[in-house]
Amino acid sequence: MVDSWQLQLQTLGATITDGEAQNFGDPAAELAAAASSTVVADISHLGLIQVSGPDALTFLQGQLTQDVAKITGERAAYAGFCSPKGRLLAHFLVWNSGESYFLQLPRPLLEAIQKRLKMYVLRSKVTLADISQETIRFGLAGADAANIIAARFGRAPAQPMDVVSITAGTVVALPNRRFQIIVANDAVDLWQKLAQAARAVGAPAWRWLQIQAGSPEIYAATQEQFVPQMVNDDLLGAVSFQKGCYTGQEIVARLHYLGKAKRRMLDAHVDIQEAPQPGDPIYGDQLQGQAIGTVVDAAPAPQGGFDLLASIPVDANSAATGFYLNAPDGPVVHININNINWLMERH
Repeated sequence: MVDSWQLQLQTLGATITDGEAQNFGDPAAELAAAASSTVVADISHLGLIQVSGPDALTFLQGQLTQDVAKITGERAAYAGFCSPKGRLLAHFLVWNSGESYFLQLPRPLLEAIQKRLKMYVLRSKVTLADISQETIRFGLAGADAANIIAARFGRAPAQPMDVVSITAGTVVALPNRRFQIIVANDAVDLWQKLAQAARAVGAPAWRWLQIQAGSPEIYAATQEQFVPQMVNDDLLGAVSFQKGCYTGQEIVARLHYLGKAKRRMLDAHVDIQEAPQPGDPIYGDQLQGQAIGTVVDAAPAPQGGFDLLASIPVDANSAATGFYLNAPDGPVVHININNINWLMERH
């Protein structure tokens, strides 16, 4: 379904590369619109795992950092999936419908993550299926996004992570005035109506909005590099410290109760022409010649260069420390100092 939808999307002006809608003819104007107005993006390139069966809740409760019992037909959540060493293998947006839970993640990770999850099924009455091709997903963001949703579907989710069921599918509210719409049919009609009310943009603009919201993603290059606290999952509500055990829980809980994260995720900017990549090292004045941080995600910025999410040391010296991309004398990474101060206050 997604492949045929993206062929239709091309007839509506999209440039598709590697299964992802890159732009609708003017990437710079699309980024500017993402920063200042209301935009709609196709995000059907993301992977989607359906976890079904009578034991789905119990199974996921033993694997994800989130309290899955709180994920209902009216409430979605972010969640991490860790190795036994407490390092993130994947980061999901999770929502529920009936006996099924839906785990959204970058599609290149899906096959390996699905296989790893199946290792823990054992005798549980659970099935895992790749349904990435079976649903169309749109992102809508901006000042008028909620009004557009309400006008189209009768009502909009009121708070971030609220879920509203619609005739055609599901609407999930995300932080920073963003919404995700999941449908199984009538994609062309819905897209055209949304694109009349909002500017159509490519996936890079949507990724920039995700970075502005401080929402991390895990990619192949960054698997097993971060405990959840290093990408602020505990601050984002993606980790429960009250529920029972899950894979990697001992490490994550020990850091929470007996120490503090030496690295945290902050937003940053770098003025370069070539895109930074997730997993790129960040060097600093604190330990000259040694990498002290990592790029979590990056996207082209409306003002030029690239905006980043970076996992870096946060302590009393961080605000005065210089940070550099890929080498000790590399491009300067401009860290949001206000967020350094905010994170230090939380500790």
